[in-house]
Parts: sequence; C-alpha cells; structure tokens
Amino acid sequence: MIQLAFSTNAYTRFSLAHALRRIREAGFGAVEILADQPHAYPERLTPGLAMEIADEVSRLGLAVSNVNANCSFGYWRDPPPEAFFEPSLISPNRQHREDRLRLIGRTLQFAREVGAGSISITSGRLLGGMPPEKAAGQFEESIRRVLDLADREGVNVGIECEPGLYVEYAAELAGWIGRIGHPRLGANLDIGHSVVAGESITEVSRLLAGRIWNLHVEDIPGRKHYHLIPGDGTVDWAGLKGSLEAIGYSGFATVELYTCTADPDEAARRSFEFLSRAWG
Repeated sequence: MIQLAFSTNAYTRFSLAHALRRIREAGFGAVEILADQPHAYPERLTPGLAMEIADEVSRLGLAVSNVNANCSFGYWRDPPPEAFFEPSLISPNRQHREDRLRLIGRTLQFAREVGAGSISITSGRLLGGMPPEKAAGQFEESIRRVLDLADREGVNVGIECEPGLYVEYAAELAGWIGRIGHPRLGANLDIGHSVVAGESITEVSRLLAGRIWNLHVEDIPGRKHYHLIPGDGTVDWAGLKGSLEAIGYSGFATVELYTCTADPDEAARRSFEFLSRAWG
C-alpha cells in the first residue's frame, strides 16, 4: 500500500518543529524534510541539531519519506536573478559544483541520521558555458561522486526531472540510470512534472519501475507548471493509482505544495482528506 507523506517545503514561513507537528495533526504518517532554509540547511546541521530533529520525528511517530535537496536557497547571501537550482552539479563554475557536492554530502549524512532512505536532487540548468554535450560529461563526473558518498551513508539518490533542467524527462533519467549502473541511483518521480512534460504516467511508471525511491504528488492545471492541492486540478488520480499498482509500487507518495506557504495547514488537511478518499 502506498504511504502518504507531506513535504515541509509548504511550511517555509514556520520552523521545522512546527511543520512536523502540523503535518502529523493533518493525518500524515510520514514527512519529507526540506534540506534548505529555514528547515534543515546542510551547512547549519550540527550533529546535535540533527539528533534533535530525529528525536522529534520519532516522538511524533513519523517516518521520513525523503530529504529534499532539490534547491539550495540558503547558499546565497546575494542571490542571482535565478538561484533556484544553483549551485548545481553542472554549474560552469567549478567552485559552485564543489560546494554543491559538499551540501549533498551533508544531506546524505542527515538522511541517515533521521532514518530517510533517500534524498532528492536535480541536475541543474544549462547555463552559459555549459552546453548539453559538455553537461553530459560534467553530470556523469558529478553524479558518480555523489553516489560514492551515498554508498558511504547507505542512502539512495533520486534525481527529480524538472521542466527546463538538463535532466528534464523520465526517458532521459532512465537512460542515465542504465548508463551509470549504480544500484543507489533512481528517481524522485514528480507526477505533476510528467504531466507538464506531456508524458504518459503509465509509461513513466513502467520505465522507472524498481528505481522510484519517492513520489512527489500534486495537482496541476492542465499542463501548466503550478502545484495545486490534490483534487483542485486535472490529474487523473484513479489512473495514477492504477499505474502505481501495476508496477507494485508501495513506497511513499509525498505531497509537495511549495506554492501553499500562505496556509500550509489547510493544504495539508485537504491533501490528506482527498488522497485518503481517492486512494483508500
């Protein structure tokens, strides 16, 4: 049976402790922790703080579905115009790549400390000086280093395909999984992103079967990339459930609503109620 979780990135106006309590009160038995400001930015995660977070998660009876390291807003003191996915694994700036690897390494340690089986990361955008051909070599070099760190911590790495990024489509990710050939490399499959990309959820599920470490779920208005509360958009939830059952997926479905920071309690409550009815 699929396990429902909710991401703390809807609660970026609140502390992590507050988010954990509210997510549990909404009915969820699992949580995804944001590895960024203001919750668990890797460079501020002392061993003592990580232990406090792990203790609170345990006290509330929550499982950790994933640690979300897709972005690193906390890295920037004076952010560039588009800092969402920088520093990245394919940044044309070598120091940025090294800094990103350091942040991912600490995130992997934190995931182990709080009992998460996976972290999610992205490839990054193709910026000036990093065309697709060059990015391929840089991505392979970087992801192999990430996987060495993942082996050390015993944590899986899920790449999240995102509109406009270098690894944008499920077929691209499946190709990289085959090319790298590492058992810890898989997908943090965002269903809404596949809808936006025009991908068949049934085909994507089959393509990545056995390598989906976590799902991100949200509703989508048509094919516009805007995360809505489940039930408020056009996602075929019954069809999605059938596709996941067909591949025997029994992991986490993590609701990701970074668009709902104004009222995350309402978003969490409505998400749990809808998915409980739709999926049982």
